[in-house]
Amino acid sequence: MKKMTLKAVGTLVIAGSLAGCVGSNAVTEKLMMFNVEVVDNRYARAGVNLLLSPVYAITVAVDYVVVNSIEFWTGKNPLNGKPHIFDMKVDTMMDINDDLAPTLTDAPLDPISNNRMIEKGTMQKIDENTFIMDIVYNDGAEATLMGVRRGENVSYYMDGVLISQTTMSQLQMLADGQI
Repeated sequence: MKKMTLKAVGTLVIAGSLAGCVGSNAVTEKLMMFNVEVVDNRYARAGVNLLLSPVYAITVAVDYVVVNSIEFWTGKNPLNGKPHIFDMKVDTMMDINDDLAPTLTDAPLDPISNNRMIEKGTMQKIDENTFIMDIVYNDGAEATLMGVRRGENVSYYMDGVLISQTTMSQLQMLADGQI
């Protein structure tokens, strides 16, 4: 009996995860961009593609089983924020949404990603060692980023909470394109 229950649960889990296998394939898309950015020659890119073929197999599997499933059930890809392909507005051959309850026309879960984009940022120099940037996101939320230099070290605070630290030499390397 336990063996049969385990098989039934396993079958349901697999079926549930495969229900959302259609999606934007964001993990594979990132690998494709890496493939293209490695070298500028089309034949060399083909060689890189061939070398990466085992990695492509893994990214496709991750997309199909995990990322696209999340995208299907939430209506939004957790990596790139794109809406699910099934929610695209196109001219269709059959229109049935108007005849269905709204719960059958939208994704059942809220998106798990927070793909906010900065809409506006206003920077202000407080003194030689401190700057503040007031940020407004595309969803209307606001935040304040503050950078404070203490000798060689720079600390960054988001709404008063320390979020990162770096050094002046690391910032210079970044400015010089070495990082």
